[in-house]
Amino acid sequence: MFPVNYILFLQIILFLFITPGTPRIVIMSHAVTYGAKKCLWTALGDISANIIQMILVVFFIGGLLLDNPELLNALKWLGVFYLFYLAYDTYYSKTSNIKTGKEYKKNIFSFYKDGFLVAGTSPKAWMFFPLIFPQFLDFNSNYHVQFLILMFTYILLDFLSLMSYAIAAEKIVLWLKGNPKTINTISACVLIVIALIIVFTQKY
Repeated sequence: MFPVNYILFLQIILFLFITPGTPRIVIMSHAVTYGAKKCLWTALGDISANIIQMILVVFFIGGLLLDNPELLNALKWLGVFYLFYLAYDTYYSKTSNIKTGKEYKKNIFSFYKDGFLVAGTSPKAWMFFPLIFPQFLDFNSNYHVQFLILMFTYILLDFLSLMSYAIAAEKIVLWLKGNPKTINTISACVLIVIALIIVFTQKY
């Protein structure tokens, strides 16, 4: 009933989570601009998208995505355009005063939406789940329970790593709080660079 090679699965996803990919860049830019507490909703949006992706690709459309790379390509471009939008939004936003707790306008749904869309339009995630998850499932046993174990392990560690990035980014910004516009500029530039890397390196 327990997933096959569970320790290996843990090693793979921990390596994945410590790598600063797009969701971690986004949550760090939110932490810099609005503070780490608000990033809770960005992280929840991210793992919500991941739960949907896991269920869909493992049980329903995994083969369809692997056989039709144009669908992954469409997701790639949706993600790229959204990253450019986030870069624009970050650059022109006002940085919150983390020390005093003063916050600028961005509602909870907007944080959740950013996390959900960035994770939901990631072609890497749509490929990761159908390629990796089945390797750790014994389909001759109760694989639904195994899947739940893998899913909850993934989302728990993903959530914790996202919030760790957010808290670290908030600590760093306290050192740089004298020039908040520079922080916004750096965050926006990093998002643009990530988008361009996706454009030129991810081919489907």
